[in-house]
Amino acid sequence: MNHPFPKFEIDPLQDPLDALLVDIAVHVQLPPGLHEKACGRGEAVCKHMEREGSPLENRVRRYYPQGSMRIDATISTRGTDEEYDLDYVVELDVHHLTSPGAVLDLVYEALRDYPTLKPVARQTRCVTVFFADGMHVDVTPSSLLPYGGERESHIFHANPERPVHEQRHVSMNAYGFGDWYNARTPIERRFADAVNRRIYEAAGIEIRADAQFDEVPDQVPLIVKSVTTVALQLIKRHRNVVYAGETGRIPPSVMLSCIAGEVASPGLPLSDMVIRLARAIARRIGAASARREKVSVVNPIFADDCFTDRWPENLRQQDDYADKLTKLANGLEYIKRHGSSLEDIQDWLRECFGSHVVSASIRRFNNRTGRAVQTGSHAYTPRGGLYVPSRPALVGIGSVAAAVPNQAVAHTFRGGRRW
Repeated sequence: MNHPFPKFEIDPLQDPLDALLVDIAVHVQLPPGLHEKACGRGEAVCKHMEREGSPLENRVRRYYPQGSMRIDATISTRGTDEEYDLDYVVELDVHHLTSPGAVLDLVYEALRDYPTLKPVARQTRCVTVFFADGMHVDVTPSSLLPYGGERESHIFHANPERPVHEQRHVSMNAYGFGDWYNARTPIERRFADAVNRRIYEAAGIEIRADAQFDEVPDQVPLIVKSVTTVALQLIKRHRNVVYAGETGRIPPSVMLSCIAGEVASPGLPLSDMVIRLARAIARRIGAASARREKVSVVNPIFADDCFTDRWPENLRQQDDYADKLTKLANGLEYIKRHGSSLEDIQDWLRECFGSHVVSASIRRFNNRTGRAVQTGSHAYTPRGGLYVPSRPALVGIGSVAAAVPNQAVAHTFRGGRRW
């Protein structure tokens, strides 16, 4: 096959740390079966709005996925490993309606009888349809700006529990942002093939392909396509875990996606891309704090669309997140430079990415490596070291003959010293 996108010259998962991070990412992915179901459900919900007899009959101009669905970066939602949030924009003919609350109420009325087991919810900027298997679809109504560019719109902000005078229109161009992100993160075929094989393998689906190329066949959908997007998913997962016990708003996914698009580097090893992205976000926040300002990230193709209009609430909140990201990057860099055993770093990984996900990922990592040793298809690190699960597996530079000393682990993975 000929693919016009960047390719890795070697196995993109040859480094054991990259392989382990991919296993973690796979465990928070929307599985293949649900991925297909998600697309169908989003379309079905949007079509229900314009059915005959609906208060929005003949008033739906078009609908399209936004956010993580648009850029293939969907992961399980905050606080659970079994729920997935799917975002759609519905462009409406509602120019004569001046009240944002009235528009959201119309959408709610159009969807309240959607056939699901859970009640439909009217939110501040969207209406949510819940499904019994944990998936839910957020429908955000929009209206085109009369003199704007393509898909430049406003959405409607109206918290039903707040005074009417706080309602407002919010500028946005989610579709244009999706185009921008996708252009900056082209398909990296060798990496995509390797990761998507893991995704289908985890779902119990076998993919047969020409062993010479070891590529996912073209008829099999690529659920993730680039190193940047998998790194973004890991950063989002880390955010969900470190904020799992807190209430209130958390760093917005679209802010993280925008910075990921800015620093995208096709062909970079996954662990390097996670570090690069974590530091880029922390630097962006740090620069704002140095000016005693809240961080501002706007849509690169429509500056009126501010991605940070509801977070952070104050400088302390943003500095706290920057510190969490810095610790994540420092920890990964330490592992890459010095090597460590899975036994020594597994607790730290659980703190970063969640206990259940990391435990399952380590088991899969060790099982895969054990099979490779048993069959003679040994796995080697970039520096030529063999890693095997019985030591337990070395992660990082691979050729290190011993695990990181306990004292170093205590300082570097428990929020102590900086390196």
